[in-house]
Amino acid sequence: MLGAARRVVVKIGSALLVDAASGLLRAEWLDALAEDVAALKAQGKDVVLVSSGSIALGRRVLGLGLGALPIEQSQAAASVGQIRLARAYEEVLAPRGITTAQILVTLEDSEKRRRYLNSRATLKTLLGLGVVPIVNENDTVATDEIRYGDNDRLAAQVASLCGADVLVLLSDVDGLYTANPRIDPTARRLEVVERITPAIEAMAGEAGTLGAKGGMKTKVMAARAAMQAGCAMAIVKGEGLRPLSALTQGAPCTWFRAAADPAAARKRWIAGMKPRGRLVIDAGAARALGQGRSLLSAGVRGVEGNFGRGDPVEIVTEEGAVLARALSGYDAEDARAIMGRQSGEIEAILGHPGRATVAHRDDMAI
Repeated sequence: MLGAARRVVVKIGSALLVDAASGLLRAEWLDALAEDVAALKAQGKDVVLVSSGSIALGRRVLGLGLGALPIEQSQAAASVGQIRLARAYEEVLAPRGITTAQILVTLEDSEKRRRYLNSRATLKTLLGLGVVPIVNENDTVATDEIRYGDNDRLAAQVASLCGADVLVLLSDVDGLYTANPRIDPTARRLEVVERITPAIEAMAGEAGTLGAKGGMKTKVMAARAAMQAGCAMAIVKGEGLRPLSALTQGAPCTWFRAAADPAAARKRWIAGMKPRGRLVIDAGAARALGQGRSLLSAGVRGVEGNFGRGDPVEIVTEEGAVLARALSGYDAEDARAIMGRQSGEIEAILGHPGRATVAHRDDMAI
């Protein structure tokens, strides 16, 4: 599955990146991972890395030692460690001709629609420019009430956000077992999971590695979210050098299959949403939509309802025929202000640069 993927998200936990005893970066491991990333990029794939490690790196610098930290010390460690984490990735990827970007997120960035859309647009732009984004939870400001809590969950959200077709969780185990293999010698690894059932959920355990927040339970939850977004997911052992190459060459793992591709899953999601308003379009715009193009402001003849940017709307003809459902690129007030106008006029009308599309084809279900 990894070989056929167009866009890959890789989750890297603190235990893989940072030596628990010394608090030092595992430099040889990271350099080998960079080789894997460069190989994927050479195959024309987009790559996003969801990486823990900022707290683990920062706590050593601050002399905070091992064990649980109060929230204030955890945030302080993250502040110090984030700089070192970003620099570490830049130092191993830049010599391979790869530009990196740091993206720090909180749970609100996926739960609040405007911030979700902004995050999605940023990721899409970076990937279009060939950049490898390094995503981490913004532990400097996140509290228990506004945090993902583990990077398995975060990685699944990022995979959904950017339309990835494969998510790889680099773990301390080589897949999902019928029981905990550390204590049950009869435990059997599952090679493929087609859907998440109660029996699959019952196989999940808790975190077992020092410094790890997640466990197999969080990985199964991540698999459910990824599969629903049309993204296949693999759990593979990540401790050895070049774990992504090992996965490509058939290393033991568990694959969670997606029922559909990311684009189809996203369009089904949009089609199932309750519209908050309507965009009435002319015949020319209707033809453009039929050809798979986006909706521009010039083709809009009417705006009905009161909706915000990113809310679902119906797109209808002037005769009332429903053509599509889409996520609106503008709120209702701005959409009314620019309807029927050319894209080049939008900035003068709104007072700020606007998006070229009222509804982008990627956010539309015909």
